[in-house]
Amino acid sequence: MDLNVRAFRTVQEAIAERVPSDVAKKKASSRKGGLAGGRSRAQSMSRERRIEIAKKANAARWRRGEQS
Repeated sequence: MDLNVRAFRTVQEAIAERVPSDVAKKKASSRKGGLAGGRSRAQSMSRERRIEIAKKANAARWRRGEQS
């Protein structure tokens, strides 16, 4: 590709107005639903089950930290 063509396209991309795509909209919507669902899930669980899940997640974080 010609250097001038590449430069022109780069400038056009830089000044182009960014419009969220359908994928971005779906991702944001999915995250919003997931946040609400997590709260609902936590309310429906017993205290012991929440503690069990938290301990498992903590152990996974520590394992990942040791590998770094």
